[in-house]
Amino acid sequence: MYGRHILCFFCCIFTACNIYGAVPERPAACTGPEPLIFGFLPLVSSEKLVQRFAPLVNYLSDELHTPVRIETAPDFQEFLHRTNKERRYDLLFTAPHFFYQARHNAGYRLLARVKSPGMPAIIVVPGHSDIHSVRDLAGRKLATVDPLGLATLLVRKLLIERGLDPDRDLTLVSTPSHNASLLSSYYGVTDASALMMPPFRVASAEVRESMRVLATTESTPHMPVSAAPWVSESCMDDITRVLVRMSSTPKGQTVLNKINFRGFVRTNPDVYDRLEWAADLLGPE
Repeated sequence: MYGRHILCFFCCIFTACNIYGAVPERPAACTGPEPLIFGFLPLVSSEKLVQRFAPLVNYLSDELHTPVRIETAPDFQEFLHRTNKERRYDLLFTAPHFFYQARHNAGYRLLARVKSPGMPAIIVVPGHSDIHSVRDLAGRKLATVDPLGLATLLVRKLLIERGLDPDRDLTLVSTPSHNASLLSSYYGVTDASALMMPPFRVASAEVRESMRVLATTESTPHMPVSAAPWVSESCMDDITRVLVRMSSTPKGQTVLNKINFRGFVRTNPDVYDRLEWAADLLGPE
């Protein structure tokens, strides 16, 4: 019985029930007959993504008095396509450089960002590894996330700055998610792993404590929550208010503890403009 429930839940998430060929016709306010579709970047496996962020989506549903539904995509490229071409997501929780593109190409508007001073990528190796510097990665295998992922782009930039050609001096092994990248070197499939710091912090203590941070990249603004151009200003205001006030209510703080965030804060969308270099590498999508 439990297995059937899980299967139905995931089918609801991934079935193309609301594919928009153009800007969808929907009620202007948050309240309406259709759920708000909240698109989450596939940072980790689908199962882990739902387990982590379902409390946040349920909280928004309760506070807004309207249904909110999680959706994601099988990979980063498809997520970008669903964001910028299909106009599939009413709300968006995505990478900083993906938001830059969504803002300038598809008209998404910033609501808030995760409360954090910054978000770097890291390279980690098993604690017993003989790799002690970035230069030691020459001739080794480095697991990364999707080639379009911010962690991959930041780490490639770091490798070049440290005198390594990421396409010639070592082998980059693409994995489907941050946890997959981390587990690759944990289990010895690759010599090292690249991923963003936040997914590393929420990895199991057993895995995390057995790894050693080899290098840390430059930091970027944390992940933003944004709204599609067809979402009304009043709805945007309500969502922003709910997100920003989470940390000041017992119920909201419980949810934040579950998703391992300190809270959400308002911010100027222009802070993401310094990621134009990374967005430019994504192509025209």
